[in-house]
This record gives sequence, C-alpha cells and structure tokens, in this order.
Amino acid sequence: MDDDAEQQHQSIRTPAAAVTAAPSYARTEWVKAFRTALTHDDAATRDRAVERGRRWRAVLAGMAEGRLRIGSRTPVEGLPAWVTPEVVRGGFATGAASAAGPLQPYETEAARRFGVPAERAALFAHCLTEPGLAWLSDLLDSGHYEVTLPEEAALLTVAWLVRTGEVAGAVDLAETLEPHAGTVRFLPRPSRIPAAAPGHVHRRTVADARRTLERRRPNEAVETQREALTVWNPFADDMLRHWLETTGTGRVLDVAPDEDWYARGAALLTRRRTLAAEHTRCRKHRDPKENLGILIAALEESVARRPLDPRRLGLLRSAVEAMVRRRGVPGSPRHADLRRRQSAQAALPSHHALAGLAARRLAALPQESGAFDVGPPTAEVSAGESRETALPVGAALPASVRRVVEGTLSAPLATLVERGVVPSAEVLAELVPQLVAATTARSYPDGPLRTLMAAHHRAFGNRRSLLLLNLERQVRAEELPWVRAVTAFRSGPDGDRAALDALRELGEVAVRSFPGTILPNPLVRELAVLVRQADLGAPLVEELAADIFTGTFSPKFLTSARVAAELLRGTLYERYYGIDYAAVRDLAVVEAGRNLLRSSDPRGEGARTSPGFAALCAGRAEDPGSWSVAGNGKVIEQAQILTTHNLATLAHRVGITSGPGGWDGLALRCFATVCRLTARLEKHRRPMTTVKDAAYAWRQMLFHLSLCDPSALASAPERLAEEVARHPAHVAARLAPALAGLRLVADGGRFGPDGIAEGGRARRFLGWSTDGHWLLTPEASRRGPARRPGP
Repeated sequence: MDDDAEQQHQSIRTPAAAVTAAPSYARTEWVKAFRTALTHDDAATRDRAVERGRRWRAVLAGMAEGRLRIGSRTPVEGLPAWVTPEVVRGGFATGAASAAGPLQPYETEAARRFGVPAERAALFAHCLTEPGLAWLSDLLDSGHYEVTLPEEAALLTVAWLVRTGEVAGAVDLAETLEPHAGTVRFLPRPSRIPAAAPGHVHRRTVADARRTLERRRPNEAVETQREALTVWNPFADDMLRHWLETTGTGRVLDVAPDEDWYARGAALLTRRRTLAAEHTRCRKHRDPKENLGILIAALEESVARRPLDPRRLGLLRSAVEAMVRRRGVPGSPRHADLRRRQSAQAALPSHHALAGLAARRLAALPQESGAFDVGPPTAEVSAGESRETALPVGAALPASVRRVVEGTLSAPLATLVERGVVPSAEVLAELVPQLVAATTARSYPDGPLRTLMAAHHRAFGNRRSLLLLNLERQVRAEELPWVRAVTAFRSGPDGDRAALDALRELGEVAVRSFPGTILPNPLVRELAVLVRQADLGAPLVEELAADIFTGTFSPKFLTSARVAAELLRGTLYERYYGIDYAAVRDLAVVEAGRNLLRSSDPRGEGARTSPGFAALCAGRAEDPGSWSVAGNGKVIEQAQILTTHNLATLAHRVGITSGPGGWDGLALRCFATVCRLTARLEKHRRPMTTVKDAAYAWRQMLFHLSLCDPSALASAPERLAEEVARHPAHVAARLAPALAGLRLVADGGRFGPDGIAEGGRARRFLGWSTDGHWLLTPEASRRGPARRPGP
C-alpha cells in the first residue's frame, strides 16, 4: 500500500467546504520522535529521532503560521509545484525544498574548480556562461553524472537546449529557475560511471548495500556465548581441576591442601580478575548462585586462610559433584569431546565479521549503481581473505548478509522477481521508476537527451507523495519546466510502442507475481505514466485513504468501472457482488455526455467529480451519511469492487495475460493468500487490517475465476477445498460462510440484500464493516446473521 494511503490523518472542513489536514497527526509524530530521542538505547537511533523531530516541529510551525497548506499540491508558500518539497511520513511537507539546505561536497568542489564563491547563485550564474555551458555539455556527452533529485537535471537541460540552437527555450527555462537559484540545487553531481544498462533495474545501489553492512553490529547474545565458550569454560575447567586435587578418593577438601595449592589458587584468582576486566559480556562467573561463582567464592575464602563454614562447604561440594556429573572430569573422553564441539562452535565466524568482509568486497565496485554479478561479493572466504581477516577459509556468508548483497543485482525485472529479490508488490513499485525511466527516454531520438531524461525520471520516481485533499493530484513529470522545454523533441510511434510493451510487461509481472495483492499506489502512478505515453486511454485508479475520504470520486473511477462492465458483464464476478454492469455502463455514457458539454462551455471547466459513481458506491455500501473511517472504507471498497481496482483495465485494455498457470492458477494462489491471512486472525490483537487484506485477495480471486474457461471454473470449488485443508482447522471454520457463498453463486443462487443467504450459512466476503466482522467470530456466523445493535 502507498504510505500516504494508510496513514490516519484527521481532517477539518473550512467554511468554503474544502477539507484541510488537522495538526493532531503531526503533533503525535513529533511526540513519538521526541520520546525516542530521549529514551532509546542506541545513539544512532536517537540522532535520527532528533532529525525527525526537527522536521515535525517545522511542519507544526508552518501550519500554525499559515506558511503550510497541508493537503494542497503546492503546500509551501513561495515554492511552485515543480520544486520537490521535503516530505515526512504521511505526506506532510516540512516547508523546505528537498534540494535546499547546505551545499553538498560536490557543489563546494565545483565552486573551487570554477573559481566562484561557494554559493548556489554563483554556481547557477557560472553555468550560464560559456565555460559553464561547455562543462555541462561535456557531462551530457559522457553520461558521467547523477540526478538524485529532479532539479539536478535542470541546468543540463539548459545546456542541451543551447547547443541544439534552442536559445530562446533555454533563456525561458533559465528565467523560470533563476528566482530559486540561491536556495535550490540545480547543479548535477558528477559520477564515475555512466547510466545503468537499459532494461536493468536494481533494488539498492552498491553504496547503499555497503553502508547497510557497515552498520551491522555484533550480536550481543552470540558474542556473549562465544566469550563463555572460549574464555570462561576453560577457566571453569581449570578451577574444577584445582578443587578436585583436594578430593583424594573422597569429597572436596577431604585432603588438606598444601602451600603450592594455595599459591596456584591465588594465581587462578588473579587470572580471573584479569579475564573479568577484559571480557565483560558473560557474567555467570559473577553470580554467587552459579557453580563457577560458588567455586570462585570458596577459593577466595580458602586462599585467605579462612575455614569454610558448613553451608559454604556444602555448596562447594554440590557444585563440584554437579559439574563432574554433567560433563565428566576435565580431560576425560566425555569432557574432551564436549569441549571440542564447543570450540568448533565458537570458532564459527560471526555474522558481523562476514558482513564486514562483504562490505569490503562491495567497496571495490562502482558505488552509484547496482552490480551486474553478485557472485564474487557473495563467494566463500578465500585463502587470501583468510590471511587478511582471520576468517576461516571456505566460510560462507549467512543468508542475512547475502540478501543485502543480492539486493544490488542489476538485471531484468522478471529475473529479480524470480530470484526473490523483489518479494512484494510494494518493493516492485520501488523499482518500476527505473524501467519507466528507460521507456520514457526511448521517445527522445537524441542520445544525450535520452540519457538525461532517463536519469531525471528515475529521480522523479523517488519524489515522495504529498498528502492531497479535495481531489487534487500529484505533480506529474511533464509539468516540470525542464521537461516541458524538451517535450517538442520527442518522437511518436517508437515511444508509444515501447511504452505499451513496458506497460504490458509490468502489468503481467505485478499480477502474476503477486496475484493476491492490490496494486500499490506508487506502482499505479508509474503505470499511468506509461498509459499516457502509449496514448492508450486506459483508466487506472489509486487506492483512497478512508480517513481523509470526502465522499467524492474523480471521473476516471466511473470510466474504470465501465471498462470492467465491458469485460465482466454476465460473469461470476458480477453475480457474486450483485452488480448491474449494464446500469454502470449506461451511467458512464450519461456522465460522459454531460462532461463533454461542460468542457465545451467557455464559462466552465470539465468535471472534477463523478456524482453518479459516488451515489452508486454509497448506495451499495448502505452509507448512513454520518462520517466514520469504517463507513468511508465501505464506500471505497465498493468503488474497488466496481472497478476491480485496475485488474479489468490491465486485462481488457492493456492486454495482459495470465501466464503459464492460467487464470485458474492465479485464482488458486489468491485463495492461498486468503487462507494464509485468515490463519493470522487467531488471537490477533488488531485483526481488521488483516481481514481487509484477505477480502482484497478474495476479490482478486473472483476476478481471475471469472476469466477462466467453464471447465476450470467448474473444478474450482474442489481445488479451493483442497487448499483450505492445508491450513489450521480454524481457517476452514472462518472461511466456511465465504466458500458456501461462492458455491451458492456458482450454482446460480443469489445473496439477499444484506449479503447473506441460507440462514447465515453463506455470506458475501467484504473487508470493511461498521459493526464487527463475521470472519472474526466463526461460531456466530454459523448460527446465522447477528442482530444489529439497537440505538
């Protein structure tokens, strides 16, 4: 899910009926950061909390002073929409630009090299001179630059326009940028390596992985055990041997010690003090109730020539007998075998040390990109490395370290999914901007401009989403002035075909790889970019946040529902959810006509909302009209049901296919997700999010089943029964009403108006509820529908 979609923001209405964000969420986050900064044990975590708290204080101050309009696409007074704002969790802008702040080291170095003051305005002015434009032009040709924020592509675009002869366009762009040149970073950052290979993506850069590995700290529990095995066990053996010298053929201290025994005992105590000062993790030797602690305390008394009282003598004899009984006499075969095994265990290299080795290996690779081969960085310890690090030859990297290194793999997206580097749709969404960037760039015939636009789109894809209210939309890449300045230099058919191919590929990867998960908003936005580039007219809709939902939908939701009607009319999906897709189609036709008339009226603008679709969803949700998060969620869920949340658009308009397993295979995998999520509900403290996710997976399953051929659809109930039998018994009990409802509809039956049939034995599976959910009480669901609580 999109981070911003799942936050719980309170909102308030202004007199003009516009919705604005209340400061309570920001205040809560600031308090959490403040508490962490004061109380956390880890210094690095405290430092991060201090910085997080500083940003939330800026949010609160900006809201209080009226400088921030949270919920607007231009939330910061004085900053145009194209400036990337600094955004914290939940989509709140802090009031600063992401590309502002102190000069970066590369900017300081550039100022020194150019011979200008170390100020952004001076750097900007120099780049508009002949030497500065020549430097930018060389960067364009070499490709050895990085664009980490969209603004860093602006001056390179100016240089490209100048050398192309579009001086007027370059001047216009420079004049647009100039008011912000003193604060915003427009200078590109040089890089040792050129851009990544086309079609390849990576989850993290080599530098990111190296820093992650370098932050690894020793595991205290493991290192404490290692200290016990290598330091205190040998010492305990020596202490036990020393006391056994006094047994003769009887018990401890049945034989009076001689002076040499006392001297060696004093040496043992001195050794213990030295070891305790050097090795501080293991504390058992300090515990007077532990066997070793008892032996040490008794020896201290004896060396001081104080006789042991009966209690201490008894404890000493019991401790010695227990140690011998448990492990054998030191030096005996049983005891020696145990110590050999423990020594071998202690000699195993620590994960911390192996992480350090992997970090050193990564340090030798280019840092600003992924790695094309992760075999060498994840190989076993070589003989040379063993001599340098004292790690044993042939030691393998643990899985936790390998995963970090493998995350740098630069390869086609399908390869990363197959290898498990992309474990979820959310991670997939993080990588998509890299692919969309390459596809976007293909529409520019000029090579250097193509490289620049690809780098820019990768950076723009990392721009954090703002919290938006009142149906405002996120800033699009084509709205940025430097992108607008080169739009005329794009070519048509090649870019369109490339966009459609990439759109189909990404859609298939997302649906086939994660069939039980709805498309997260960042992925939807990137797919929408490709839709626009392909000129496809396929409506893609985002997941809406229930806590800031105002009861309205943009017109594309009804358009998306019309696409679903074209594909699903007369199918299991329509019957199960009780949809009249013919009426949906008619509603879409009527509203489209109204919107056409409205957009042609010179006195007005095109429609920003679809009142008919909003009324349809509210009616299906039985919305009481009073505001609540759960009530909003029910309305939004009906919108997702009517639109299939983009599945129909991808299958019907984009043309994705099910892959080798067929639509029935995808449906079965969705149901496996339903079962897995349902299994988590047993004794779950906060189960409603899991219930909603299970309902989403159930809806995806119904969509896939509706595209199956009749034979596959007929065998589906039996295959679902086999799947549910693989899970704990309570899963079958909880899902029994849902499965009964599916069989009912498949056999031609219908639910009642309340989504219940057969006296409560069969139920329609929805995720949101305002009065408790039957999935959480399987016994009650078998008894029949629960009575609604009275007023």
